[in-house]
Amino acid sequence: MKKIFLGLAVVAGLLIGCQNEEKSNEEITQEVAVDMSDFYVETDQTLGKGVDSDKCHSMRVLNQQLKENPGLYKKMYDIEYATRKFLNGKKPDGTPGGGGGGNNGGDGDVDVLPIDDGLNISIPVYFHIVMPNASDVSNSDVQSQMNVINSDFTSPNTNQLPSGATDFINDATNTEITFTLAGTFRYNDSRSSWGTNNAVKSAYPPITPETHLNIWVCNIGGGILGYAQFPGGNSSTDGVVILPGTLPGGNAAPYNQGRTLTHEIGHYLNLRHIWGDGRCRQDDFVEDTPASDAANYGCPSYPDVSCKSADMTMNYMDYTDDACMYMFTDGQRNRMRAIFQPGGVRSSMIN
Repeated sequence: MKKIFLGLAVVAGLLIGCQNEEKSNEEITQEVAVDMSDFYVETDQTLGKGVDSDKCHSMRVLNQQLKENPGLYKKMYDIEYATRKFLNGKKPDGTPGGGGGGNNGGDGDVDVLPIDDGLNISIPVYFHIVMPNASDVSNSDVQSQMNVINSDFTSPNTNQLPSGATDFINDATNTEITFTLAGTFRYNDSRSSWGTNNAVKSAYPPITPETHLNIWVCNIGGGILGYAQFPGGNSSTDGVVILPGTLPGGNAAPYNQGRTLTHEIGHYLNLRHIWGDGRCRQDDFVEDTPASDAANYGCPSYPDVSCKSADMTMNYMDYTDDACMYMFTDGQRNRMRAIFQPGGVRSSMIN
């Protein structure tokens, strides 16, 4: 009798074990069910509509870093996977709002809901002024730039949308990301052009980049307005570089209202260019940004159509004039905030 009971117990244990194994397999399948088929990092070229100009060199800098650091691709892949996993886990069933599979391959408007993650994101900022006469950039200039980025990241500016751009009204957002000035450092340096190889960061290293956004203001050269490092790069080069003339009231018109820094901080917080740095089927990994085939310049009239839809030329991640860009989308908001979640690549910035 004991042998019978013992045999039944063994059989039951095997059945339970198989059921648990099946459940575990289901959980594993769900765990890895994040579509990464559209993921890319390196881009072949920068595309413009009738203009051969690359004002932002962030993607070119990224391409170079990928060549120099073989492990960077895997780090950025993991960051993207974590971003999509977080976003997919937050969106309600049957609604858009996840990570990849964005709208750059389609022609319809997608309404993404802003995620309420409960985080208070206020990023401390260090400015490094590196110029022959560093006092040429005053404390007032720095504060004016701080005012611009705080306004840009928190103001939907729906009142500025063209009357016909009704599809974009629900997309414009308050990212609920703010910035505080932690300090300004001035270095008198006679070098006339620093380029985009992070030389200025080597000469004047970032301060606690794990917890602070470092911004270098210097003469870059080559007509370049700025460049940023995407999340995942080396901490010794983490941060944003901008041309002094792009500060509010600077001499780099029509790029002198402070929006270059807004654009570059977007890259620093894991946003791609609005056109995905490719033709219509290259994605920026954001669902509520319409497809576009190239960068826009100047102040395009609405609608400026490509890829069967109106381009969101007023988005901060395009190349339009400072006066003509004034919005982030809910999808971009969610994507930026994802990297601050516990365990996220910029989570150490949250106090």
